[in-house]
Amino acid sequence: MPELPDVAIYVERLAALTLGKPLEGMRIASPFVLRTVSPSPKELAGAVVESIERLGKRIVIGVAGDRYLVIHLMIAGRLRWKKRGEKVPAKVGLVGFDFPNGTLVFTEASPKKRASLHLVAGRAGLAEFDRGGLDVFASSQDEFAERLRSERHTIKRSLTDPTLFDGIGNAYSDEILHAAKLSPFRMTSSITDDEIAVLHRACIDVLMLWTQRTRDEVGDGFPDKVTAFRPDMAVHGKYGQPCPVCATKVQRIVYADNEANYCPTCQTEGRLLADRSLSRLLKEDWPKTLEELEDRKKSTQR
Repeated sequence: MPELPDVAIYVERLAALTLGKPLEGMRIASPFVLRTVSPSPKELAGAVVESIERLGKRIVIGVAGDRYLVIHLMIAGRLRWKKRGEKVPAKVGLVGFDFPNGTLVFTEASPKKRASLHLVAGRAGLAEFDRGGLDVFASSQDEFAERLRSERHTIKRSLTDPTLFDGIGNAYSDEILHAAKLSPFRMTSSITDDEIAVLHRACIDVLMLWTQRTRDEVGDGFPDKVTAFRPDMAVHGKYGQPCPVCATKVQRIVYADNEANYCPTCQTEGRLLADRSLSRLLKEDWPKTLEELEDRKKSTQR
């Protein structure tokens, strides 16, 4: 799922390309994507774009008449800027938003069809899309601590809960926790004030770093290659590869439709966290260290 750095750059580039320009029309290729129709797409034709903003992981396009288009990309949704009148792709295309200088194509490369477009009248109507997550950039350390401790969860779950924190998902929570040297499954109730200070700083630094990197890569273009797996990330998507800090092999925990990636040396004092799939394979003989894990794997392959 595109997270804060990705969505922030989408917003910046859309603002550069569409502010002050009329939305000439919408070509809806997949009717399911349109979740609300008041105002209708026809009513918005010709309305001038007055604002582009981020609301959590959603992108909000404001047009004249206090009306808004709310785009939620979910996991597989993406935006692409194409030449004016570009055909909406048959299999993955959802909507084509036509402007005088180009067409914004909304796609989703998944059969689950989770991405959405809401058309909303009035700023008050946007409130239902605000999950209430704390903006870590605008928060003080005390506000961050209060929010983190407000519910008893693992740190990773809390960071990725949109009702607690704004715009952080699976990928950047891995990177943040690695930077803060904290286990993803550490409970929020056990974290100290000093650790919270480090975590708060890591949230800001990691999100700022990746927002700027994405901005530099895109330049005056458009972010056409948004992905949760970046080659220069420290641990996310790096299972089995060396940690850039200590060279220990990155480990992962697979659960439901998600996973957590971490460095045992940097984050868990050398201890391995039990992974569901490997636990089934090794049963009661779950190793406590990386060395023991490698030995167990070798023995099961003989």
